[in-house]
Amino acid sequence: MRNIPFFTTEYGVAELILESVPNRQEAFIHIHSTDAPEKLLEECREFCIACGAKRLYAAGDAFLEKYPFYMSVLQMNGDRPAIGETDAALFPAQEKTANQWRQIYNEKMTGVPKAAWISEMAMGKLVKEGNAYFVHREGQLLGIGTASGTQIGAVISVVPGAGAEVVRALCHALSGNAISLEVASTNRAAFRLYEKLGFVTVGEKSRWYQIL
Repeated sequence: MRNIPFFTTEYGVAELILESVPNRQEAFIHIHSTDAPEKLLEECREFCIACGAKRLYAAGDAFLEKYPFYMSVLQMNGDRPAIGETDAALFPAQEKTANQWRQIYNEKMTGVPKAAWISEMAMGKLVKEGNAYFVHREGQLLGIGTASGTQIGAVISVVPGAGAEVVRALCHALSGNAISLEVASTNRAAFRLYEKLGFVTVGEKSRWYQIL
C-alpha cells in the first residue's frame, strides 16, 4: 500500500503513512497544516481505517497532546572518525539478493516503533538507488542497513552484539565526517548503542501520539 504525502481536505493537509497497514494494521498521520485539527484528524482517521488500519498514530499539532504519548523520533549526530573503523565489508543489495535483504528487514523491524514495512516496490527503489547494504565479515553476515549522503537509515544486526560493527561499516557508504541518524525514543537498545558510539541527541524530529 502506498503512502499519501499530501492528503488534502477542506480542513487542511496531512501525510498518511500507510505502508505498514497490510502487514501490521497500523498507520501514521503527520499533520502538515490545518486550522481545524480535530476535523482534519477525523477525516484522516476514517480514511486510514477504511484502508484496514487498526492502530493509528499522529504527529504535527499541539492538539494531539490530549492523546496518549507513543514516542518521539530523535535526531542524533556523530563524528565518523570517532565512531571507529571495522574490517567488516559492505555489499550493496542487488536484484538477486533483494528478497533476502527485504525479508531480514521486515522480520527484524516488526517490533520497532514507526519502522517502515519494505514492499517489493520500495525494495526495488532501494536497490536502484544503491542505499541498501549487507555487512559481512569473513563470509559471515553480521547485519544489514541503509545509508546515503551523510545519514544512516536502518541498522539491523543478525548476529548478537554486532550492531556497532554494522554502524561502522555503513559509515563507509557516507560522505564527510559529520553524520546523523534517527531513532525512536522507545528503542532503548538502539539509543544506548548509538550513545556508546559517540552519537549525541540534537533534537526531536517528531512527537507521536496514539489516536486509535
